[in-house]
Amino acid sequence: MMSFVTDIPPASSSDAVRHFSARLTFDTDCADVADAFATGRVDFVLLHVVGSSETFEKKHIPGALHLPHRDITAERMADWPEDTVFVTYCAGPHCNGADRAAVKLAELGRPVKIMIGGLTGWQDEGFAFAEPGVTAAAE
Repeated sequence: MMSFVTDIPPASSSDAVRHFSARLTFDTDCADVADAFATGRVDFVLLHVVGSSETFEKKHIPGALHLPHRDITAERMADWPEDTVFVTYCAGPHCNGADRAAVKLAELGRPVKIMIGGLTGWQDEGFAFAEPGVTAAAE
């Protein structure tokens, strides 16, 4: 008797490699972002894409810029070189702001990934948030 897990057999190894490799082109995680900042290997712009300036000031990831997804336009993004990689995040799995921002960036031809987990994932991993009142607003 099969379980629900194996009722549908797993993909072939070659299909699994293609599938999981493709997922990694769209997503990164909190640990990889934290490692990049801790080691000084930040080769992307981390965007906090939801909430007001006040909300951002209260709780955000150190090094992130506040740029709500509604403000992502071709004119605004002209502040960065065309090949700049952006990583978007929002409140967490219950929020689609990171997806909305990623769509806008991709429509503008910008390379983008989503940091899965958002603020919730960051907290779950035990990483520290920026001190309240310390902002890095996108200017």
